[in-house]
Amino acid sequence: MHTEEPEKGPAAKASPLRTWGPLAAIVALMGLVFAMGWHEYLALEHLGRNYAVLNTFISDNLLLAVLAYAILYIVVVALSLPGALALTLAGGLLFGWQIGGPVTVVAATIGATIIFLVAKTSVGETLAAKAGPAINKLREGFQENALSYLLFLRLVPAFPFFIVNLAPALLGVPLRTYVIGTLIGIIPGTMAFSFAASQLGTVIEKTNAEHAACIAANAQAACPYVIDAGTLVSKEIILAFAAIGVVALIPVIVKKWSNRHAAA
Repeated sequence: MHTEEPEKGPAAKASPLRTWGPLAAIVALMGLVFAMGWHEYLALEHLGRNYAVLNTFISDNLLLAVLAYAILYIVVVALSLPGALALTLAGGLLFGWQIGGPVTVVAATIGATIIFLVAKTSVGETLAAKAGPAINKLREGFQENALSYLLFLRLVPAFPFFIVNLAPALLGVPLRTYVIGTLIGIIPGTMAFSFAASQLGTVIEKTNAEHAACIAANAQAACPYVIDAGTLVSKEIILAFAAIGVVALIPVIVKKWSNRHAAA
């Protein structure tokens, strides 16, 4: 009896909507957020102005507040919006580093994984199909030591977070490796900034008092509201992250040295 063969060829491939739809949706949402100016609410200034109100709400609704914070963080990372550092500081300040730090790590990993999967399905597959020898060689080298390279990129704060989310998708990093590298790699920085944010409450309270006094003595236009959080990011912290990142590359360096030594 003749049985019909399953359909093969172009018709069996994923539809353009399935391939490019999620990426188009993310781009559209990014455009909406920027057009409406919602990204501006992620600044530390808005946190400072609403510090007392947020503290009161959290004390009465801790679980709801933590859940809302986690969802907001996932959305910010998945849409590659600016403000992840401000949110990390807000989490440590409002919830304490013991709660804010771990919640931020999990939320950031989920958000990064979402944009990774979207980019890998659309742009990553297209690049893999059209890549030339140079790109293929780069992809092979990155895949061979994916975890070490990813840990280095996550640990060293010199690389923008959204770039590190997208680059592995274009270089063919497996999902499991990406999730593990992201989860482990962001722990030191996230916990450090969450812990440092415990000092931010004093800065905000001082800023609010000085701003209120300025408004009482002058016109509001002459009293800009600015929170100086620069002291939380010291040169020593950056150097420490860079050193940890170099340690992550030691397996790659040893492997390459061993290969060259064996060949010689």
